[in-house]
Amino acid sequence: MNMLVDGEWRTDASETTNEEGAFERQTTTFRDEVRDDPDARFQPESGRYHLYVSYACPWAHRTLLMRSLKGLEDAISVSVVDPYRAEDGWQFTPEKDGCTVDHVHGADHLRELYVRADPDATCRVTVPVLWDTKEDTIVNNESEEIIRMLDTEFDDMATRDVDLYPEGYREDVDEIIEAIYEPINNGVYRAGFATKQEPYEAAVDDLFEVLAHWDDVLAEQRYLAGDRLTEADVCLFTTLVRFDQVYHTHFMCNVKFIREFDNLWPYLRDLYQTPGVAETVVMDHIKEHYYTTHPDVNPHGIVARGPDLEFEAPHDRDALSGEPPAALASSLD
Repeated sequence: MNMLVDGEWRTDASETTNEEGAFERQTTTFRDEVRDDPDARFQPESGRYHLYVSYACPWAHRTLLMRSLKGLEDAISVSVVDPYRAEDGWQFTPEKDGCTVDHVHGADHLRELYVRADPDATCRVTVPVLWDTKEDTIVNNESEEIIRMLDTEFDDMATRDVDLYPEGYREDVDEIIEAIYEPINNGVYRAGFATKQEPYEAAVDDLFEVLAHWDDVLAEQRYLAGDRLTEADVCLFTTLVRFDQVYHTHFMCNVKFIREFDNLWPYLRDLYQTPGVAETVVMDHIKEHYYTTHPDVNPHGIVARGPDLEFEAPHDRDALSGEPPAALASSLD
């Protein structure tokens, strides 16, 4: 695994699996927070913060999705890296469709921003990154914490009155996000990057057991936390939308397609058709990244052609109790 060690780029610095052949995800390193508090170091201000993302990455996708749902496009700018991640890590290739320059510093590679924030950084270089242009540093690179900040701390500059962490639901939302992380969000990686049969099968068993559980739950309610769209749905969506076209084949999560689940499939279509969601899904970047960036998994880098999914097909989920936040529902009129 390529990473920074004492501020220097290394291509032989760490392994993604342990001796038992099980995938181990490294923890993120920048964990400051934006708070709507006069005493906070990082306070919410329009134009102050910048997101570095990849359309391909489900963790970065979460932040793009929250930014769109809240209507923060004018308040928080974005730079998009190339979906193909070579030995030099995430790079900026503006000549490629859907990619951009580094709008803040004009860097060639994302790792340059990590070193700018910490010249002695020892860490993986990941997306998303929330950058503070005022203090010229990284605030945070943990997706779950970034979406919580975008959801709760930037209301004064949001153009949509959307609250995805509402009072009365917060304990359930936190529990659901934790419950789906290891078996589903990280579970597809545990399966795909396993190097021995036993940890692979354990990951796949966990994954499909928990998918089946939520399929049953969604038979009776529109969203994961009940009748409200919440951060939990954001966290599940970015895994589900990649599943049939990437994880099923590339990561050998092939027990079942999401489109074969009675409720997860219409639930996924319901979320996709929610205003502000579809435009954050760039499937060409998703497929290119996964099929070409993991030579240990797919040594020839051949991008699988299908399947062609009808995300816009009717879903009938609105027959269940619950509806999108009013600011989103009005966009459907």
